[in-house]
Amino acid sequence: MSSNLAPSNDRAAWDALLVDIVDYVRDTSIDSALAYETAHYCLLDTLGCGLEALSFPACTKLLGPLVPGTVVENGARVPGTGHVLDPVQAAFNLGAMVRWLDFNDTWLAAEWGHPSDNLGGILAAADWLCRSGRASLRMRDVLTAMIKAHEIQGVLALRNAFNRVGLDHVLLVKVASTAVVAGMLGLDRGRMLNAVSLAWVDGQALRTYRHAPNTGSRKSWAAGDATSRAVRLALMAETGEMGYPSVLSAPTWGFQDVSLRGQPLQVEREFGSYVMENVLFKIRYPAEFHGQTAVEAAIALHRQLQAAGRSVQEIEQVVIRTQQACVRIIDKHGPLHNPADRDHCVQYMVAVALLHGRLEATDYEDAVAADPRIDMLRAKMQCVEDPGFSADYLDPGKRSIANGLAVRFDDGSELPEVVVEYPLGHARRRSEGMPLLLEKFQRHVSNRFGPAQRQDILAASEDPVALAAMPVQDYVGLYAREG
Repeated sequence: MSSNLAPSNDRAAWDALLVDIVDYVRDTSIDSALAYETAHYCLLDTLGCGLEALSFPACTKLLGPLVPGTVVENGARVPGTGHVLDPVQAAFNLGAMVRWLDFNDTWLAAEWGHPSDNLGGILAAADWLCRSGRASLRMRDVLTAMIKAHEIQGVLALRNAFNRVGLDHVLLVKVASTAVVAGMLGLDRGRMLNAVSLAWVDGQALRTYRHAPNTGSRKSWAAGDATSRAVRLALMAETGEMGYPSVLSAPTWGFQDVSLRGQPLQVEREFGSYVMENVLFKIRYPAEFHGQTAVEAAIALHRQLQAAGRSVQEIEQVVIRTQQACVRIIDKHGPLHNPADRDHCVQYMVAVALLHGRLEATDYEDAVAADPRIDMLRAKMQCVEDPGFSADYLDPGKRSIANGLAVRFDDGSELPEVVVEYPLGHARRRSEGMPLLLEKFQRHVSNRFGPAQRQDILAASEDPVALAAMPVQDYVGLYAREG
């Protein structure tokens, strides 16, 4: 006879990964000068991307309080706006702004993502805590929280391909933001564990809004949704809301069985400061990162076309030699329905770069997309995976994101293939890239503020020592606008 025993209702021990995340946030001191230097650049770049997004009505229509006219006394300010909100809604606002133009930092591994998305929750919580008198935080504390959020999100992305089971990478934004915001709130270890477990219990977003045939604008606010949810869960845990110790490992009902098809989460290195030190910046091109080097190669080809006196109408074929991730995510054919669709199409990016020798946020809008030459060029493009490029993409000693572009003309002549292995924002190109990243920040600030306010922001921002020592509420206040 067989017996069907009911599962044990004995309370399980905390899953080891939850413990590791919480203890890292609570107990690990960051002593890497490179991590803080990179975090300083990352802070400026992330805020600059958010400011630039305020020029796009599709973004600004989502901002502000949930109930129009609501102002929260001593609430969190939303940089570049006059909004003063509760920290949950402020986190959504800043998170959506940061991600809107697909221009903030990137981390590529088995899973992809944008660790600076976590700044929405970090900065909103920090400003609210300081303005409400609950804490006295300096910008150095924000940089530390950024380093740790980057590390949690990035280390979990190294071996765990949530995309393979259809889940979006903003899951990791929620987990990382919950952990660091719970730490900023000063929660004890037990309540921090509760908070992080709640982030894993949540239903997780599907990637469908990033892929054909459903690519759409939710991919631009999904991270804002995740980081704001993290602030909400941390605040709930502060009240004593219970957690779920075996949320990851529980048979049948845990995250691993439900969402990972029974596969365990894998962590290949201890939490430290590796991710911030090696994060990828989008310096010139607001585009999905797997196509960054393709755009750089296309702009080089644009110059060659001009020098040779050749027209794009003479092009018969463009071969894009690329990595497997590019083929999976942004190799896209058929009609493109909106800017979110276009900035996740490598053929569109390459076509614009070949035509104009540039790729800017406005190039995804309808006015530019109406140019019939873009679809003409797209129809002549072929993406081909290069196994070597795919291997180097995953090699921890390289982590390249290579693309090679070859052009053949209708008379049978060709231009030599242009290969770019490492994008401008890669750690291997820091000395070349960081001055340009600072110029990008200056440009974004200048586009949003008048001369006096712009000068105040730049003076405070460009001295890393002085910035780190500033009270959070003073620095965020520099970005406030009336009305």
